[in-house]
Amino acid sequence: AIHGKVNNLGDISKIETNSIPDHDLLTYSFPCQDISTAGLRKGFKENSGTRSSLLWECRKVIEAKKPKWLLMENVKNLVGKKFKKDFDSWCEWLESQGYTNYWQVLNAKDYGIPQNRERVFMISIKGAHRTYHFPEKQELTIRLKDVLEKEVDSKFYLKEEKVAQLIKNTNGKINLNKKRIGTVHKNNDMSRSTRDIVFNDSFESPCLTATM
Repeated sequence: AIHGKVNNLGDISKIETNSIPDHDLLTYSFPCQDISTAGLRKGFKENSGTRSSLLWECRKVIEAKKPKWLLMENVKNLVGKKFKKDFDSWCEWLESQGYTNYWQVLNAKDYGIPQNRERVFMISIKGAHRTYHFPEKQELTIRLKDVLEKEVDSKFYLKEEKVAQLIKNTNGKINLNKKRIGTVHKNNDMSRSTRDIVFNDSFESPCLTATM
């Protein structure tokens, strides 16, 4: 979500770096569709033309502005077996520019957010600095039901036919001690997308996936 006035400079593949104000901190990311396990995993190699290869457009900004700190975030699969070599190539380029990189896979549920959402975070610091340490995990004290709105439009509720399918799939026995209550999939397939699964709001939310 965007709140307030934003200096949107446009398409990163087309903007001129002299139009970008000088800055000390650059936060950046790139489309995850070609990396995510929910997508086709076409990768992000330089000049590959994939959406995720827009990462390499960030290079010209870093070269021109030389910010002291960089913060990157993307899906966990960025450092998975298939893409780790390409991720390492990006890290090596940053090192050639004088940056020291610190990266780690963090889960939102370990930092006070009731959602199971694993993401790679990388902090890159230019020049001399104190060693960076990622924050320690915290005990989760709230659940999904604690952050959901109390009053919502009826359009967000399951339709009657979906409720009937859930009851059929669970044989009418809802176990509220489980994170996954059941599925509304017609074949009772719990391996399907999270869009078909009914979760218990007494636990944390799953990481929602989208069609790629």
